[in-house]
Amino acid sequence: MPRITVEEALTRSQRKAFMRFPMTLYSQSPHYVPPLVSEELAAFSHRSNPSLDHAEAKLFLAYKDGEVAGRLAAILSRTANRKYQSRDLRFGWFDSVNDPRVSGELFDAAEDWARELGMRTLTGPQGFTGLDKIGMLVDGFESLPTIATYYNYPYYADLLGRYGFVKEIDYIEYRLDGFCLKDFPPRATALAEKVKRRRGYRVLEFSTRKELLRWADQVFELLDEAYGDLHGYTPLSTPERDHYIQQYFPYVNKELVKIVVNDRDEAIGFFIAMPSLSDAFRKAKGRLLPFGIIHLWRAMRPGNKILDFYLMGVSKRYRNRGVDLVLASEMHKSAARLGFEEGRANPMLETNMRIHGECKHFERVLHRRRRVYTKAIAPCRPKVIAFPGIGSERANGTNGHSRLRSLVSSVRAVSSRF
Repeated sequence: MPRITVEEALTRSQRKAFMRFPMTLYSQSPHYVPPLVSEELAAFSHRSNPSLDHAEAKLFLAYKDGEVAGRLAAILSRTANRKYQSRDLRFGWFDSVNDPRVSGELFDAAEDWARELGMRTLTGPQGFTGLDKIGMLVDGFESLPTIATYYNYPYYADLLGRYGFVKEIDYIEYRLDGFCLKDFPPRATALAEKVKRRRGYRVLEFSTRKELLRWADQVFELLDEAYGDLHGYTPLSTPERDHYIQQYFPYVNKELVKIVVNDRDEAIGFFIAMPSLSDAFRKAKGRLLPFGIIHLWRAMRPGNKILDFYLMGVSKRYRNRGVDLVLASEMHKSAARLGFEEGRANPMLETNMRIHGECKHFERVLHRRRRVYTKAIAPCRPKVIAFPGIGSERANGTNGHSRLRSLVSSVRAVSSRF
């Protein structure tokens, strides 16, 4: 039987192996979108990721007869545990061959660390913040995911079920076929214009990215307000906000960022979309250089027909006051003008009926479902008790339970004589 071992990925070569393992695992899959290896490495560097100022992480690699066969990141988010008064250890970056022994050893390693930390629950897939990838794909394996989500094989759900994980909550994703090939509903368009006039709303227009960047802080303040009550969301620290602003805002198309302000020029709602980069990331194969950057540049140019919806939020004070309708109408205008045809939404909580309501303006198809799992951590790892003459079933393939029953029967037979 193959020998399975687990090691913490501490060296640079081990961490590169951790990041590159999925590219081998999914080499024959037409639906896997590899992330940029440089960004994945940066996520676990204190110099690059400010989330590690208040979090800890360990990376585990599983080997099967000396070859990498699985990986798992275990994350202690003190911010999340403080907010929810919980003792959770998160896991993410999980990938494994279809072998429950491999995945089991990885989760055993995570649970061992969780017990050292005094944690009670293992939950995931999740990252450091609410802007990291979340949820394991459980339905909708036949299409390319967005670059902000995981892809995994269907057997992953079975691996987690075998280990004792159960559903915590689901996220769903909509596909909007013919999003820009059809007119926005005339009645909704007229209502959006009426709302703007009556309530004094104004949709910002940006001539340069520098102008857009001036509003970045207000957008993130709105994000924390709008998402603050959602399951698992944690507020972003100032360094985390700065990190995301520097990482993403310089690259967004200013025409695909919609910000609505009130009559006092306060941001009260936002909607951010980007051309799909999924196919470009596939072609880049995890590298920006030498050719990856060319694929990304081409994907940002006119001609891309797929638009990915990333984030949408409305101030609590302005909910049910038409802001969402104005945002949807304005995004449709820009997307149609830029030649997009299909829209795809990133994951949204199945229980977040407000955001589902905001999607009602579009013809939508539910095409993917993701799941966050949870499992209570056992007080200690079960110990294997060795009896003379009884080998491990896992080690030698014999039926250890039947041999144990035979031994117990013999002991009872001897003791009955006295």
